[in-house]
Amino acid sequence: MSALLGAALGGALATLDRLGTARLSVLIFHRVTPQPDPLFPHEMHAQRFDALLCQIARAFTVLTIGQAHAHWQTGTLPRRALAITFDDGYADNAEVALPLLQRHRLAATFFIATGYLDGGRMWNDTVIETLRHCQRDQVDLSSLGLGRFTLGGTAQRRTAIDAVLPVIKYRSLSERERALADLATACGNPTLPADLMMRSAQVRQLHAAGMEIGGHTVRHPILTELDDAAARQEIIDGRDALRALTGAPVNVFAYPNGRPRRDYDRRHVQMVREAGFDCAVSTEVGTVGPRSDVLQWPRFTPWDLDDRAWLARLALARYRNDHGHGV
Repeated sequence: MSALLGAALGGALATLDRLGTARLSVLIFHRVTPQPDPLFPHEMHAQRFDALLCQIARAFTVLTIGQAHAHWQTGTLPRRALAITFDDGYADNAEVALPLLQRHRLAATFFIATGYLDGGRMWNDTVIETLRHCQRDQVDLSSLGLGRFTLGGTAQRRTAIDAVLPVIKYRSLSERERALADLATACGNPTLPADLMMRSAQVRQLHAAGMEIGGHTVRHPILTELDDAAARQEIIDGRDALRALTGAPVNVFAYPNGRPRRDYDRRHVQMVREAGFDCAVSTEVGTVGPRSDVLQWPRFTPWDLDDRAWLARLALARYRNDHGHGV
């Protein structure tokens, strides 16, 4: 680490200790793969996650969302409070992330979309894996409103993936299924992995290990794309499935995709409140402070690849006191 980065990190952490108001940083992760993924080289993998946890454990007091909420209510958040969260319910959360969290004696909150447990696959992963495993040199994606793509190498496959994902993202659940079927046909119906998401036993394993389990709906829909009855059912059914799996209350929730106004709105905040959740998180960038909406806590994860630079940016983000605005 350069002297400049070292000074930035030291200064940022010292500033945190002098701030009069304690704040909470909430990190958001999805997958932690055993090895770097050539298609997504910047995504989290075991070696990097281990190094980050080492830095986080030294610099912050790590809480689950539920623990942080209890402190937030009473105004007793530690000066360097931080929560680690995972969205969706990937199997590598239990297989890779959990042992690393345990090594560093840290707890995290796992928001799980229950409809994909035990062999399911999220729509975005179907896109990724279809194009990853496609054996054709070219694919015609005119049915998706796109053109022809060459799949000669990793970079070209990533280009195709990045083109397809936003085209499908905001379609209804039924329209997504039709688009995925069209993509599979164009790619020659390759065999796709069926073990990307957790098994029910792994959810129970996380709970038994002291990790917090939170709701994330059943099928991870964009809530604003559903009618009110369907959105409410997604929220409630996901909660109930997790209660049945763990035999414990499910008190925290993460909005799928999580952008205020675009992916959820005031109606869905009220649904989450009526479903009995104590606290909920979005993906709006910010840190949690005394005035934050308890059902719309923001989250922020730095993007730096250097671990110390990552930590410095996280500390400086807290200094900005940007608490998000919600809906």
